[in-house]
Amino acid sequence: MGDHMVVRVFMGPEGEGGNPLAIVEDGPGVPPESRQGLAAELGFSETAFVDDPATGRVDIRTPSAPLPFAGHPLVGVAWWLRRRGRAVDVLRPPAGEVPTWQEGETTWIRARAGWAAGRRTQRFASVAEVDALPAPPPGEGWLYAWAWEDETAGRVRARGFPRRGDGIVEDEATGAAALTLTAELGRDLVVRQGVGSVILTRCHGDGTVDLGGRVGVH
Repeated sequence: MGDHMVVRVFMGPEGEGGNPLAIVEDGPGVPPESRQGLAAELGFSETAFVDDPATGRVDIRTPSAPLPFAGHPLVGVAWWLRRRGRAVDVLRPPAGEVPTWQEGETTWIRARAGWAAGRRTQRFASVAEVDALPAPPPGEGWLYAWAWEDETAGRVRARGFPRRGDGIVEDEATGAAALTLTAELGRDLVVRQGVGSVILTRCHGDGTVDLGGRVGVH
């Protein structure tokens, strides 16, 4: 198994929640044909292979497929590179250039809403209805179930269900889905997802969305 570390991305204010992310520092040391098997063996919702820390080139894999873009891996890698003294201003997953920066304890990235295709959002009438959903709900395809906690304040309760048959029953914190929801609603959000994760978003008029959150070692 390739050498890796695990961080938690989008932790809550007291360090609760956070979606685990496996980071393989020596991406070039794992051949492309071996990466999918390693991601499946590790079993996290995503594994990030850092192919070039100097330029921020990153390869992202779920247990079943590569992803051109994913939010929580890029926030996690940005934080981790900065912690290792190798901070970059731009990450480069296959989808394109992703600016990144730090504001206090919050690590931010900026991405295009169109990169987060394939994640369907569904609004529910109450937080209780979202909390009562089975994991996963019946059906196929990515579902981001959400309800307003406080619409005026832009506070959302959400749960994410990949439903792709690779063992990830529920995603603890999903940057790409939060990006999709932010673009659909056209406003900044504070998303409480999973058991205690918090995702911050900022909506821009040019089709981009900022995703931010706290990261820590697993």
